[in-house]
Amino acid sequence: METLILTIHILIALGLVITVLLQRSEGGGLGIGGGGGGGGFMTARGTANLLTRLTTILAVGFFTTTVTLAIMAGAGKEPVSIVDDVIKQAPAKTSGPIVPTGQ
Repeated sequence: METLILTIHILIALGLVITVLLQRSEGGGLGIGGGGGGGGFMTARGTANLLTRLTTILAVGFFTTTVTLAIMAGAGKEPVSIVDDVIKQAPAKTSGPIVPTGQ
């Protein structure tokens, strides 16, 4: 299950990168084929709206898969305290000075 969600996560990330790179910084979207009259299939305004919606959908999917993967990674594990690890590794202290024996 985790592998499936990770694969979907990677595909969404790639789609998000491509979608963002296709957009123009001025909001014109794609920026190609906008020279003629207003009767084109994908006008600059329509392309910008499509890419904006697609970016939003992909971003929501990206965050959803991120949270899902984080929950799956931490599921079934006990909480670990750093203090417990330090106590286990610390040597036991003696109550008095160490006196060497002559043997």
